This record gives sequence, structure tokens and C-alpha cells, in this order.
Amino acid sequence: MKKLIRITTVPLSLEKLLEGQLNFMQREYEVIAVSSEKNKLNELGREIGVRTYPVAMTREITPIKDLGSLWYLYRFLKKEKPLIVHTHTPKAGVAGMIAAKMAGVPLRLHTVAGLPLLEAQGLKKKMLEYVEKVTFASATHVYPNSVQIYKYLKDKKFASKDKLKVIGKGSSNGIDTGYFDPSLFPNEENLKIRKSVGIPENDLVFIFVGRLVRDKGINELVEAFDKVNKEFPETSLLLVGPFEAELDPLKPEIIEKMSIHSKIKEVGYQSDVRPFFSIADVLTFPSYREGFPNVVMQAGAMGLTSIVTDINGCNEIIKEGVNGTIIPVKNTKALYDAMKKMIVDEEFRKSTGAKSRKLIKENFERREVWKALLAEYKRLEAQL
Repeated sequence: MKKLIRITTVPLSLEKLLEGQLNFMQREYEVIAVSSEKNKLNELGREIGVRTYPVAMTREITPIKDLGSLWYLYRFLKKEKPLIVHTHTPKAGVAGMIAAKMAGVPLRLHTVAGLPLLEAQGLKKKMLEYVEKVTFASATHVYPNSVQIYKYLKDKKFASKDKLKVIGKGSSNGIDTGYFDPSLFPNEENLKIRKSVGIPENDLVFIFVGRLVRDKGINELVEAFDKVNKEFPETSLLLVGPFEAELDPLKPEIIEKMSIHSKIKEVGYQSDVRPFFSIADVLTFPSYREGFPNVVMQAGAMGLTSIVTDINGCNEIIKEGVNGTIIPVKNTKALYDAMKKMIVDEEFRKSTGAKSRKLIKENFERREVWKALLAEYKRLEAQL
């Protein structure tokens, strides 16, 4: 059986961002998962039944360690002789694509799920641009997971048009709407969840799911909610996700406000976010940059209306006034206005929420995304 090697920087990306996809591809290929964090990777491999190969990789810029990763990847690929190497995330992308090219892998594919360089400045921006261009030059095909990223890469000449393609309507893995289904959480269960979190039964709940960092717009979200809550006390803000204080910290005053505000509830990282979506009314997702955010699709599948920023991915999932509303990036007032509208205009909130699940099922059903990617693999294989 021909080999397909999927590479990410950390195993969590294989586990969460590509959940179920590796098993689906095993029908046609021998799938091997490559990532860092040996113990976690091997545990994941046992759970999902795929071969694994650990390679030390970091998310930061570490030139000496990166050369070591490249060498180990090259030797592994030279030995395995895969038909396809498919990489995700920037660090795994550059190391994986260079190593695959050196090893003579015929199909070298890289998925672009967000561009950190969009928020970078100065020397760091130039370095990130260089890394992306090296990655794309080493790849035979590049797959932006949103139309807006495709346009950006094409317009900025990061890669030639014939190398770029969006699979389906976007997203790296789609959404399992049988799993993200609000009917699985009856009202009695939701009341128990609210009580356990400390949210009053009648509060309107704004929810954010993701890393609690600056780039996700948490500074603006906390400021906007604080103002909203002063006008509308029967509201709560539910934050689901981990702090990452080292890479992209929040303002100290925002962290303090989060810790003392009686209506801001933090529950940390959760392996299952569905119970928290089930007690919420509105997704607030004021991120500065994204690829094709799973959170927005998950919220839609759970029947929530959304407030998102006008960035790629978000503005492809959310249609203004249809299944949510779109606001400018880094704009606390616009976020406040949108949150207030969701409170006072109940008809708008409920009608946009009612359309959300239908749109996700029509456009981003997980199995259809898998089928589209497999069809692309077979198309490329036939051209060899």
C-alpha cells in the first residue's frame, strides 16, 4: 500500500485539527503521523491506530534545533519512500517540505491554515515571509484552507497560481455535525451545566472558545463585555481555553479584570466544548487573524449566532445578517455595539442562530471535506 505521511509541529494538531481524517485516509494509504512530543504522539498513535514517528520540533524560531529536525525528517522520508507528504502548521511545513524535496518525495503538499506573518512587524515579518516562501517553493502543491488566504498568497506572489488550490469550500477538516448537535443537550442538562459554572439561569451568555491571548481579541472582548454588563446585568461571558502568557500575553489590567469580574467565568482548556456551547447564546470571536476557525463552525453547528471579525475564514463562514454579524478587527466599540444588538434585538439573535446549523451542514460537513481531499490525492496520483 502506498504511504501517506502527515506532519504537524505538535500532536495536538493531529488530534484536534485533523480528528478522524487520518483513519479515513487509511482506507487508501498506509498513514504515518509525524510530530514532536514523543510520548503524546505515541499515545495518540495507539488511540487512533496509525504508525507514528517522533521528531523534535518547536513552535519558536530555533535555527540549530530546526536543522536537527530537518535532518531526522530527511533520513526518515528517505527510508520510508512515501508517495505523499502532507504538512500542516508553519514549522512542520518548512522542515517537512524541504526534507521531502531532498528525499525525492513525488507529492509534497502543504496546507496553510492561517498566516502569523499578518500580525508580525519588522524583521520578524520578513523572516516569516521568507519561511513561507521556502515552504511553498519546496512543495509541489499548496492548499490555503480559505479563499481569502488563497487570494492573499496569489496576490502577494508567495506561490504561482497553478500551485495553489482551496479544497472544497474551505476548512482543513470540516465539522462532524452529528457530534456537534444541540439536541444532544436537553434543557435540564444545560441548567446543571450553568449551575456548575456559576452562571445564573436567566443570563444571556456570550462565549469565547480558544487560547486566551492578545491575537484572539481577548483584550477587546473583556473591555466590551464589561461595558455591556454594566448596562445589562443579566449577561455573562464564558471563556473556554488556556492562557498562553509567554507567547502573546494579555494586558495586565485585563487579566486583573477577568479575575475579579463576577460575570466573567473561566473554565480553562476543555477536551469537549459542546456542553459550554449548549449553555451559550452568542459566540464572540474577535480574533485578529485565523485560517479557517473550527470554533466558528462548531458554534454554528451547535445553533449559535456569531460575532466575528472581518478576517479570512471568519468572513467566509459567517454571512452578515444571515448567521451572525461581522465587525472590524481590534475595534472595542464595534464589538460592544454588536453585543448590545444581540441583547436588545432578540429576533435578530434567534433568527441568525436558527440558520447557523443549516449553513454548516450544507457547506462544511466533515465527511465531505475528507472526500474532497481524498479526491485531490487521487487526482494528483493519476497525474504522476
